[in-house]
Amino acid sequence: MQNVYTVAQINSYIKNMFMQDYMLQSIMVKGEVSNCKYHSSGHIYFTLKDAKGTIACVMFASNRGGLTFRMSEGQQVVVSGSVDVYERDGKYQLYARAIQLDGAGALYEKYEKLKRELEERGMFAAQYKQPIPGYIRRLGVVTAATGAAVRDIINIAGRRNPYVQIILYPAIVQGEAAPASIVNGIHAMERMNVDTMIVGRGGGSIEDLWAFNEEVVAQAIFDCPIPIISAVGHETDTTIADFVADLRAPTPSAAAELAVYDIEQLEDRLSEYAYTMQHMCRRTVRYYRQVVEQYSVRLRYLSPLNTIRNRRTQALSLEERLQNLMEKRLRDSRHRMAIYVEQMKGLSPLDKLNQGYAYAADEHGKTLTSIEQVSVGDAMTVYVKDGRLLAQVTDKWQKEEVH
Repeated sequence: MQNVYTVAQINSYIKNMFMQDYMLQSIMVKGEVSNCKYHSSGHIYFTLKDAKGTIACVMFASNRGGLTFRMSEGQQVVVSGSVDVYERDGKYQLYARAIQLDGAGALYEKYEKLKRELEERGMFAAQYKQPIPGYIRRLGVVTAATGAAVRDIINIAGRRNPYVQIILYPAIVQGEAAPASIVNGIHAMERMNVDTMIVGRGGGSIEDLWAFNEEVVAQAIFDCPIPIISAVGHETDTTIADFVADLRAPTPSAAAELAVYDIEQLEDRLSEYAYTMQHMCRRTVRYYRQVVEQYSVRLRYLSPLNTIRNRRTQALSLEERLQNLMEKRLRDSRHRMAIYVEQMKGLSPLDKLNQGYAYAADEHGKTLTSIEQVSVGDAMTVYVKDGRLLAQVTDKWQKEEVH
């Protein structure tokens, strides 16, 4: 009777066959990454595929220490590991112990490594970036002597400012000799003392642009005392030279626009500045004229001549006021005097004399009002209307009182 086996026995047998095959226990498989999933446990599950087939793969968390990049869809990789059977499902899969990028992927890994190293050394730091001069006279260009890049730079720079001198260093920009040629071009532009330098080339694959990812080129750009604009490839291409340069342009055409000022815009700006300056000058002159006029008025007001004139006017006003007051005082005094005169008329002896009366005074001029003041034989004076009379008392008698 034929033997009957369980599923587990078959899977175990097949697993044992795989384990006994030395080639399957240490194998390297190349393919494209697909269905890549990072599990929360730390394991990575993915599929390798090529034009004719696929194979399931897993990298356990314990083997991830040597993985220097994050896996993603479409990457070309070389997986080192073993092929074994997962007994529970009866499926075989590739158990990855190491994964490396293949071809362009390897170059990308090298690119990322150098980028991290140079960034740690501070070569990408903003404080080392030199400002690009706003107005230049000599532009240095390090690129291939033929190709769209140099034509674009020359055309755009010439259109923006035909007075800028363009000095070209025909460098090799692709292949093994390219890094040294680019470095020599940078040093040559330094010796010619250009104002600004453009270093670059047209677009291409990562292999084509690799010269601009070399450390010697990056170091030459970093050490250059002349501001450098990198213009490597198209907008989506970024090289190490772009990070080290003082300014990155997405294309050679954009680099020419950044390096060379537009003379027409400059002329328009200068016209605007001239108009603004004239307007400000006129406004400033008007302002200071007003200030001078104000000072002139203040000077006229505060000048000694004006002060003397004001004081003189004030003195005349005071003199007129004093005269008016004096005249008023005199009028008042005259009026009071007239009143007093009228009052005195009634009391004046002279007035009485005019009416026929007379009065007598002793020899000392004292008015006599009683017979007791003189004796018989005394001299006295009698005052009448038109003079005085000298007399002598010959007799005196007491007036009898009337009862």
